[in-house]
Amino acid sequence: MKKIVIIGGGAAGAKAASKAKRLNPDNHVELYTREDNIAVSLCGLPYYIEGAVNDIKKLIIRTPEDFLNMGIPVFLKHEAQEIFPEQNCVLINGNHIFYDELILALGANVNIPKIENISANNVFTLRSIDSGIKIREKMLNSKSVILLGAGYIGIELAEAFIKNGLEVIIVEAKNRIASDFDEDFSKLIQDMIVSKCDSKIQTNYGEKAAKITVDEQNNFRSIICESGKEFFADFCVLSTGATANVEIAKKAGIKLGVTGAIQVDNRMRTNIHNIYACGDCTQKYDIVTRQPAYIGLGTVANKEGRVAAINATCNKEYEVFDGILSSFITRFFDYTISKTGLTLNKAMEYAQLINLEPISATITKKDKASYMPFANEMTLKLVADKRSGEILGAQGISCVGNIAQRINTITSALQARLTVDDLLHLDLPYAPPFSSSIDPILTAAYKLKEQIKK
Repeated sequence: MKKIVIIGGGAAGAKAASKAKRLNPDNHVELYTREDNIAVSLCGLPYYIEGAVNDIKKLIIRTPEDFLNMGIPVFLKHEAQEIFPEQNCVLINGNHIFYDELILALGANVNIPKIENISANNVFTLRSIDSGIKIREKMLNSKSVILLGAGYIGIELAEAFIKNGLEVIIVEAKNRIASDFDEDFSKLIQDMIVSKCDSKIQTNYGEKAAKITVDEQNNFRSIICESGKEFFADFCVLSTGATANVEIAKKAGIKLGVTGAIQVDNRMRTNIHNIYACGDCTQKYDIVTRQPAYIGLGTVANKEGRVAAINATCNKEYEVFDGILSSFITRFFDYTISKTGLTLNKAMEYAQLINLEPISATITKKDKASYMPFANEMTLKLVADKRSGEILGAQGISCVGNIAQRINTITSALQARLTVDDLLHLDLPYAPPFSSSIDPILTAAYKLKEQIKK
């Protein structure tokens, strides 16, 4: 029997706790979190704000009572203050908690811009159940909102606010929306947003916020940018990303990686023998580049939590986590936006480091036989290495959700390190309601092969 202490109650921590207990019911598993909820689907918060999810409690996957019924005590609002590795001890809320194995699932902290009056009333971040409730309450009593940042969450929140009748003003420091995509795809996403909501959304790129103005009660009033432009709204939501929460780990001598997150091996082990880490606080391994990377996603956190629990619990058997492809998908009204692996821009950044000659092919084609009802255009971009022919990544956008199955296929190809020729030999299923006789993936692959021959 082991005493396994888990710090953090997000996707990784909750998964680690339940898996550790299932693997050996005799284990004493304790979960501590600084939050007032655990096992929350943070990805569902924009859809609660929108109103598609009508009860915030539906986003709580498991309650402390559920865990207690499994024999796992959960301690809410318990802040881990210091780790003492030599004593196998964590200081939590002033109490020394001893462990045999420690799993850190510390999560990430929202990036708060260093601008004047950033702590004003009605300036929100979206990282918890409580913040989701407050944003929805404010939205229902407002006419306009500023989204500071135009990444994935910004796109999802823009849809939620527009559906509730608000004027949305996007203020983005970078020169385009969804900058994790290539420029041509960012342009497609921008055009799609304008075509759907031209009169309800205002996009402002290359505008870095310098100051927030407030009224006499310290309520948000406007954002003034370095350019001198000023944007007014009833409230503001920060969509400025997040960084790994690592301070307590760093202080304890746990090694950080080049990304600034906790460095772990493929068994989720840190440099200290009985301390594991998983989820948004950890550095990842990029399968395509074979280089360190960082991304915070619930899917990845769940997998890492499972692997950490298996390796912390089992003495002989072990499990590994192979790494990430930075796969992503979201929607904007009836459009689906997705990517996996490297964009062309990112591949060019790695070209010298890992000896690549990146090429790409972009095609626009019907997602099913053109004579079928409701056939819609999709745009798919494939990236490959001209020298080896290896597929490096893909980006896609389509009406409805039909791009998802194509990106999923490319994800499998990346995991298997398939080449363009390998891709062309895939026996993809066909029927007129689902695809053209030559699937868009194959059309893009044929186009890539022509470039490789040149």
